[in-house]
Amino acid sequence: PSFGIYSEIVSTFARKKLFGYTSQVLAAFGVTFLAYLVWLHHFFTMGAGSDVNAFFGISTMFIALPVGVQIINWVATMYKGKLLLATPMYWFMGFLATFTFGGMAGVLMASPAADYQLHNTLFLVAHFHTMIIGGALFGIFAGMTYWFPKVTGFKLNEKWGKRAFWFWLVGFFLSFTPLYILGFMGAVRRLDHYTDPAWQSLFITAGIGVCIIGIGALMQVIQLIVSYKERKQNLDLTGDPWNGRTLEWSTSSPPPAYNFAVVPTVTERDAWWTVKQGRGSPSSRASTKIEGDPQPIYQDIQMAANTSLGIYLSGFVFLLGFAAVWHIIWLMILGLIGAIVCIIIRSLDEETEYIIPAEEVERMERGKY
Repeated sequence: PSFGIYSEIVSTFARKKLFGYTSQVLAAFGVTFLAYLVWLHHFFTMGAGSDVNAFFGISTMFIALPVGVQIINWVATMYKGKLLLATPMYWFMGFLATFTFGGMAGVLMASPAADYQLHNTLFLVAHFHTMIIGGALFGIFAGMTYWFPKVTGFKLNEKWGKRAFWFWLVGFFLSFTPLYILGFMGAVRRLDHYTDPAWQSLFITAGIGVCIIGIGALMQVIQLIVSYKERKQNLDLTGDPWNGRTLEWSTSSPPPAYNFAVVPTVTERDAWWTVKQGRGSPSSRASTKIEGDPQPIYQDIQMAANTSLGIYLSGFVFLLGFAAVWHIIWLMILGLIGAIVCIIIRSLDEETEYIIPAEEVERMERGKY
């Protein structure tokens, strides 16, 4: 999912179509398929044999190829683009740096011989966090910042967002680079204490990095608070604050419950961008007023009614799972009965849909402008 977020962001802020779209999609399928063939690299040291280790070692190295294709496509998308260095783009470029660095460490550990030395050391810890933070967490931050105005109707504060990014990035490298070195020096993970004085400065450096990351996280909280207080100055009145390329930016911010008053007809990628360039079909412009377009014909829209039973059901299922792990029989029974009752109540509910009349849809659409 983060790779999809990054693809959206880099094409939007580079003002270009995503380079190598077909190869990007095929690479995503390649990563998905190969991900099923690499799992045993976690068990190189268990004694499975040279044939098994060789197969999973080669497949683990091979997965770097489709990932490399994606990274090359992202960089090529930025090449000669009109880059807008907004906060989502900062998170994307931070991802490029951290993920590429961690990926090279992963290829090293894909060799069973190297893994025998590095398994269960802090080198492994550093590699894992480089991939999961640089890849997934930075993607979450980028996506939250990018789609925040679409969800809430106002943009996040850019200054605090960029400050948070730099503290995260600097703190990240300061935290985990020493762990790579400590792993080579033989420091295993899950230590409750250490006695080698040669390790002390590196552990202290990593600790300072953690504190810097904490400051970055605090700045993200401040960003939310400041953004909320200044929301009236940062309202998204256009529905398209980033000059986006995809159809969600053709709706108001936040969008109406029905999303699109008329389902758009999409004939090519980046449909909203082509509309703004004057090349889109009238039916793909239905949610936005553009001079010269015929007036859309609105119809009644059937909507799913809101229900809170999903929250209650998930709560009871959580209790059921928690009790099953810890053998709490009475709590298991309570969770199971509660989940069944929620399902029965929902199944007997006949008011699961409602209709928004065409007149109301037209009124809401006209109220945008």
